[in-house]
Amino acid sequence: MYLGEDYRKFLEPQTNRRDFILNWLSARGVRTAVMPIDGHEHIYVVFPKESYSPLFKIKTVIAHYDIFPGSPGANDNTSSVFSLMNWAVRLFKRGIQHNIRLIFTDGEEIASGKQDFSASQVQPQSASVSAQGAFGLANVFKRLNIVDDDVYVFDCVGRGTVPVLSKSFIPKNAGQKFKENFFSLESRISQILRSSCSGKFVSLPVPYSDNAGFLAHGIAAVAITMLPVDETNEYMFNLVRFPYLEEFILNHKVPSATEKSFLEKMIPKTWQKFHTQHDNFESLTEESFLLMEKILENLALLKIPY
Repeated sequence: MYLGEDYRKFLEPQTNRRDFILNWLSARGVRTAVMPIDGHEHIYVVFPKESYSPLFKIKTVIAHYDIFPGSPGANDNTSSVFSLMNWAVRLFKRGIQHNIRLIFTDGEEIASGKQDFSASQVQPQSASVSAQGAFGLANVFKRLNIVDDDVYVFDCVGRGTVPVLSKSFIPKNAGQKFKENFFSLESRISQILRSSCSGKFVSLPVPYSDNAGFLAHGIAAVAITMLPVDETNEYMFNLVRFPYLEEFILNHKVPSATEKSFLEKMIPKTWQKFHTQHDNFESLTEESFLLMEKILENLALLKIPY
């Protein structure tokens, strides 16, 4: 269903990924608009006004459509984008009230900055995060005072059947309202993941994605990825054996230069494929997309009263 010819075309090096998304959705009756912000072109899905109820919170759902230069990007992050594209079509056809704000972001892979966000503060610790497209998008949210809605970031969901919720750290000096929003959001997504996969999900340190830009602006955001069962178990074991592995994952910090190559071998094999030619079509697993369909269905049905 998902891993067909259209997916392969999306991965072709000559494909203009922005235009592919716009044209693919348009051909299926889904309206979109391009949002140019700080040199990046985000894609906003324009659902009918009847899709929204003022009685419930808006749920912002995000996936970055850009890929690392030279890598096919089959999992990072075509997997999430293609899942959300299919979801958008289903939502349009059903015509239900879902309160989904769906955005495909540009510029996440700039400077390969996923691991350069410091969890010890609310502000980004490197220029790479502030250069990412989601940072500018989050800044627009903040200017418009959209700071209390849920933000769900999907990144690399094309391998395995274990949903992994990013383990985030809230600084002690964070405001009480932000803490309340974040922990409520974390509780909601945990319930969704639990109901979607019979309770088999985990919360683990995950390299920061577009959630970094939102967290940097004091907006609650979570990231969801996917891993195979064996890789999940091995990663959890390695986190216990090597306590500094978590710091390496989150902030790319190592005890010494000699430890870097060692720690790189301790991360899940799925993540080792990122930004390489091994992140290809053949590395994907169909069951991941079927699980994502359940997760997104439950997210669409979730109603959060104000």
